[in-house]
Amino acid sequence: MASVHVTNVTDGDFESEVLSSESPVLVDFWAAWCGPCKALAPVVDAIADDYVGRLKVAKIDVDANAVTAEKYRVQGIPLLLLFKGGVVVEEILGAQPRPAVEEVVLKHL
Repeated sequence: MASVHVTNVTDGDFESEVLSSESPVLVDFWAAWCGPCKALAPVVDAIADDYVGRLKVAKIDVDANAVTAEKYRVQGIPLLLLFKGGVVVEEILGAQPRPAVEEVVLKHL
């Protein structure tokens, strides 16, 4: 079951939810048909649960939100982008184990 601490974002609210956020935001670019995306989902959910109040976690479906996917030149998924102050500060491509994702996130908290 998906975490209640993960926000689903769209092309329409990406700016307000991600770019304007006062806290860092980890954005998971994914698609329903993507096997590695499904494998990464529990890692994203666990990080969202463990860093409430310090990190915002969002997911965006690249098929339904092509404008944002194109803007950030998403060519492979899953792709995690870490935004801080509205700017991408880290990028993680592919399904990674939790320690690898957490190491990247902790550098920016």
